[in-house]
Amino acid sequence: MSQEQEFLAYLKEIALLNEAVGLAEWDSQTGMPEKSAGYRAEMSSYLAGMAFDKSTNETMRKYMEYFSDHPDELSDFGKQVFEKAKENYDLNNNIPVDRFQEYSRLLSNAHSVWVTAREKQDFSIFEPILTDIVKMTKEFIPLWRKDEATDYDVLLNQYEPGITVAVLDDVFNQVKEGIMSIRKELEEKGTAPNTDFIHRTVSKEIQKEFVTQVVEQLGYDFSRGRLDDTVHPFMLDLNRNDARITTRWDDNDFIMATLGVIHEAGHGMYEQNIDEKFDYTPLSGGTSMGIHESQSLFNEIIVGGSQAFWYKQFERLKQLTGDTFADVSTEDFYKGLKLTKPSLVRIESDSLTYPLHIIIRYEIEKMLFNGDLEVKDLPKVWNDKYEEYLGIRPENDTEGVLQDVHWAGGSFGYFPSYALGYMYAAQLYHAMNKDIDVEKVLSSDDYSSIREWLTEHIHQYGSSKKPTELIVEATGENLNPQYLIDYMRDLYFNVYEIEA
Repeated sequence: MSQEQEFLAYLKEIALLNEAVGLAEWDSQTGMPEKSAGYRAEMSSYLAGMAFDKSTNETMRKYMEYFSDHPDELSDFGKQVFEKAKENYDLNNNIPVDRFQEYSRLLSNAHSVWVTAREKQDFSIFEPILTDIVKMTKEFIPLWRKDEATDYDVLLNQYEPGITVAVLDDVFNQVKEGIMSIRKELEEKGTAPNTDFIHRTVSKEIQKEFVTQVVEQLGYDFSRGRLDDTVHPFMLDLNRNDARITTRWDDNDFIMATLGVIHEAGHGMYEQNIDEKFDYTPLSGGTSMGIHESQSLFNEIIVGGSQAFWYKQFERLKQLTGDTFADVSTEDFYKGLKLTKPSLVRIESDSLTYPLHIIIRYEIEKMLFNGDLEVKDLPKVWNDKYEEYLGIRPENDTEGVLQDVHWAGGSFGYFPSYALGYMYAAQLYHAMNKDIDVEKVLSSDDYSSIREWLTEHIHQYGSSKKPTELIVEATGENLNPQYLIDYMRDLYFNVYEIEA
């Protein structure tokens, strides 16, 4: 084999180990017996440590040095892969393997502790292990740092390359002001839609039958994926032919799981449509969490917020549910789905207030890593910010600081990706409409042109292009939050019957 072939074979070994870790973690969040958490943590940390060691050991160092000195021995594809592999190497090669294994073990145990704390509505159960996770993250930040201005910038850069606190402070301020302005006009001039039907009983079985058909229409391939139950919904990609989605169900809140599955299917569709040439390389997954969230939120909020889409899908829901919604008109159903009101739980929030949930988490994480906020004080700060931004205060830790799984997974710097993804989604929607009439497609029986447009401009590239590059090429400009503000204003003025 050539040096490049040997290098690619070595990267495949790492990919296979990471796939095994992913499978173990998926099982731990979907079906693993509760008492086996400690054993699973040992196995996961061992395999993760092996993968990490291969990514940073002497063999990898020699590949990095050799191809840095002999770039002409790499094909164009090899150069793409090497660039990403070196980026990963430079990020992690300063972290000792034993510390990484300890960190992996900590995270694997943290999920079951978080679940228990949620069940008991008691943050103090989760506080000690979260304190350890934050402490280890702070230990790693100097080892990860390149030239970032702040500690939190180091974390942001791992999820959305090029995004900084300075950028987010400006963008989030613009979005926050836009949302507050829209909410004020709705309150003063709007007519709130009727939502009496929202909490009518729809069994899990019927919900699952309905939403499975919906996401298949949107382009999620169940021959290369599956849908399972979990506490906190997520998508996990083992490879492009195994992108799994999960949700949680509530018989008296059918829209939560419906939109949740549509959201996770957007993540899965991204992974399923990455070019096969990137298999078993560091380029095989999505390029950033912001771009990933743009795909899930395009599904959930752009498609799931489309009047044309629901005029089609509501008839199918009626057929499955019998008399449950027989007295509800299609227009009332759609408008009822788009009611906006403050809520405590992010994944159950409406599409207008959703970014405020993200801004709250962003500000808390900044305080945790750039300020002097201590883990023990998280519940109070969380509750205070919800009261300030949304006018409501959590009554317990489960509907407050324990509602998200991300910190149990060490995913600090991740939350801003949701708001960035929402902005990207609105910008992509604007650009897509130049090529196809999106609402006309959503009123039809064939949604494939939407998925094909996204695959052409986003999916196929995996991690071979940076987020900014993808957005500029797809839309003709850099991130512009005004598209999101305009989208929300148009949608909610229509629902609340306000003349623009």
